Amino acid sequence: MEKNKPAIVSVFRKSHFNAAHRLHNPSWSDQKNKDVFGICNNPNYHGHNYDLIVKVTGEIDPETGYVVDMKILQDLIEEHVIARFDHKNLILDTEEFKALNPTAENISVVIWNILRNYIPPGKDLTVILYETERNFVEYSGPVT
Repeated sequence: MEKNKPAIVSVFRKSHFNAAHRLHNPSWSDQKNKDVFGICNNPNYHGHNYDLIVKVTGEIDPETGYVVDMKILQDLIEEHVIARFDHKNLILDTEEFKALNPTAENISVVIWNILRNYIPPGKDLTVILYETERNFVEYSGPVT
């Protein structure tokens, strides 16, 4: 490490939740929804076992040696994401998705916006959301 240049480190916390949803655009016809969203447009919903990775990047605090306290990060995720979305129908049971199509992209942005309120200023936040083992998205905040 260069003298007087702070170390920038990323820390990661992995969590898991299960939720149901339906991909649907109410302004489209039933046929167009079926054509675009396929089986994900099932009117009876379908579920996923989501894996969530929260990444916080920043300077190491010289007093604690932490970028962020991982126990605090774990508690934030549990309280503000897992408790809110786990074992829920995202459309029927949450305010966030009553009028927002719950795609993995939109879910990741919602989670980022929730957690951003609790991550210290000067720390970068990234949310990585696995909808399936092979399909995942990453969101690091608005483009500036």
